[in-house]
Amino acid sequence: MEAFIQCTNCKKTLFRVEFEQNFFVCPHCGSHHRLSARKRIEMTFDPGSFEEKDLELRSSNPLHFPEYADKLESAEAKTGLYDSVVSGFARIEARPVCAAVADFGFMGGSMGSVAGEKICRTLERAAHGGIPAVIFAASGGARMQEGLLSLMQMAKTTAACARCREAGAPFICVFTDPTMAGVLASYASVADIILAEPKALVGFAGARVSKQAQVSKVPDGFQTAEYLHEHGMIDKVVPRREMRQTLGTLVKVLTMRRQS
Repeated sequence: MEAFIQCTNCKKTLFRVEFEQNFFVCPHCGSHHRLSARKRIEMTFDPGSFEEKDLELRSSNPLHFPEYADKLESAEAKTGLYDSVVSGFARIEARPVCAAVADFGFMGGSMGSVAGEKICRTLERAAHGGIPAVIFAASGGARMQEGLLSLMQMAKTTAACARCREAGAPFICVFTDPTMAGVLASYASVADIILAEPKALVGFAGARVSKQAQVSKVPDGFQTAEYLHEHGMIDKVVPRREMRQTLGTLVKVLTMRRQS
């Protein structure tokens, strides 16, 4: 492993050890580099508290889409995951939560039938147990190789959010870079509390799609977490170093409120 790496934003050379100790945030420009699901779980939840569920779920190739099976195999080898979401039970400051964490490294965090099912199960477990659901979103959108089976996950996950709300179980969603398209337009945007990491890309259509639609002029900072916070879509932009403490406080307050 190399001792130095380059920041993908400001291009400055960083000591790898110091970079990792700084939560994978560039000390020069503040760029929050993308994390794997496993690393985010390690940073966020109480040590050793994460209990993974839904390991039996696997994506199929319902449309017999060319090379899809090979891409799944390649993504599995690259990330050590079977799909773009890792789900289970965890604790934050000793308080139980249902958790799901997306990994952009697995086919761009795309939401197919397995990712959607894991999100739904996370929310349903929270509703059943009466405990908070904490979900980290990171996605470029729906997984086109699964066609309508992928698109229906938008309605399916949103319905699971409604069941969670009916049961009085709080749902906290954290937007990380990027949170786009179908994920943003479904479960991510209907959470009770929405947090985001600094400068996370958040939006429905990306720059290339907007250009094709001949959208030539947009406001400064458009589709950044800060812009959306300013306009009321995000409750708070939270630096990664403060995320665990912020989530811990929210879980504590929301749990105490429910018990009272």
